[in-house]
Amino acid sequence: MEVVGVRVEMPSNQPIILLKESEGQRFLPIWVGASEATAIAFVQQGVHAPRPMTHDLMADVIEGLDAVVTSVYITKIEEGVFFAELNLRTSAGVAVTISARPSDAIALALRTHSNILATSKVLEDAGIAIPAEGGEDNQEVERFRQFLDEINPEDFAS
Repeated sequence: MEVVGVRVEMPSNQPIILLKESEGQRFLPIWVGASEATAIAFVQQGVHAPRPMTHDLMADVIEGLDAVVTSVYITKIEEGVFFAELNLRTSAGVAVTISARPSDAIALALRTHSNILATSKVLEDAGIAIPAEGGEDNQEVERFRQFLDEINPEDFAS
């Protein structure tokens, strides 16, 4: 999965992380809190906070323990709530899996340049197919893409 960006859904003003299949046409919107949205938007735009944010701290702790984040995995959705796992590997080669919120996992993956994965079931249940070009809904798709291009990290400031 690729992180397309962080956007605000209207009219609820609820931030979402928008993921896209690396090789496909499905998008996966995940609703998140404002602070998590800001953490993801900052790293995507290369903004560095004057002091480490929580996800920066997590990345530093993992590195300090001589481990790496190998991937984050969005594993399921239950009653509209997404679940994820952090997959780590220690310097001794021990694999560790830790339950996480997808927003935290994605923020950490972006900071550690780790893969973001989702199960096929999650994509079947919550993915939205948006064709690259053409089709009857082309105007709606174009409006959606334009909306996605107009949002900035400052939109999440409290």
